[in-house]
Amino acid sequence: MLLVMDVGNTNIMLGVYEGETLQKWWRISTNREQTDDEYGVIVRNLFQQSGFEAESISAIVISSVVPPLRYPLEKMSEKYFQVSPLIVGPGIRTGLNILMDNPREVGADRVVNAVAAIELYGGPLIIVDFGTATTFCAISEKNEYLGGAIAPGIGISTEALFQKAAKLPRVEFVKPRRVIGKDTITSMQAGIYYGFVGQVDGIVRRMIREFGRKPFVVGTGGLAGLIARESETIEEVNYFLTLEGLRLIHARNETREPG
Repeated sequence: MLLVMDVGNTNIMLGVYEGETLQKWWRISTNREQTDDEYGVIVRNLFQQSGFEAESISAIVISSVVPPLRYPLEKMSEKYFQVSPLIVGPGIRTGLNILMDNPREVGADRVVNAVAAIELYGGPLIIVDFGTATTFCAISEKNEYLGGAIAPGIGISTEALFQKAAKLPRVEFVKPRRVIGKDTITSMQAGIYYGFVGQVDGIVRRMIREFGRKPFVVGTGGLAGLIARESETIEEVNYFLTLEGLRLIHARNETREPG
């Protein structure tokens, strides 16, 4: 079986594949201070609670946008699973043609999402990923990675509002019943929710203008479903896009010669 790990700035998403089937997935907090042993205990406990044996894992693939966690997760893989992990980065076979000025600048999560979306939907595509940052990735009809846009994520934006405005409370991110709020909390929820829906639709529409023909728009990330309810541009939500991309990248590198 294959263990895939997507390391984001806020959360780490893990999944176990048997063949092409995702058997189980989990989401844990990203903690830059945790050691390889601490991550090992967490992951082994998740396995135990779900009835998986660590010995059943024959391969591990990791994508990360948090460089300090590469070493502890690599050591965790070797110590607790006796597997040397595949780390998504330069030199890894992805099958993705990146048409950026500096392809090495493209985050591993964006590469992995693009690999999965191309396999599942084919180009042209726009991928909207709701993570710590909200990223917009454009894929051509020739399945080339064209570039995209990066905006502050929903979580860090709302937290900044709470921290910088003395009289505004921290509020739950939900879709309010109306745009015109009747109190501070519902007014904030309306501004935050519909503000991000408008941001997403506005950026996607402007990106569409730069395509030769209409792209398919897919959303991913924990808050994708909530935004998609009101969005006029997101056509499908796939919460497991990144995990699927990691599985595909592992398959493309499985027979790679050492070195």
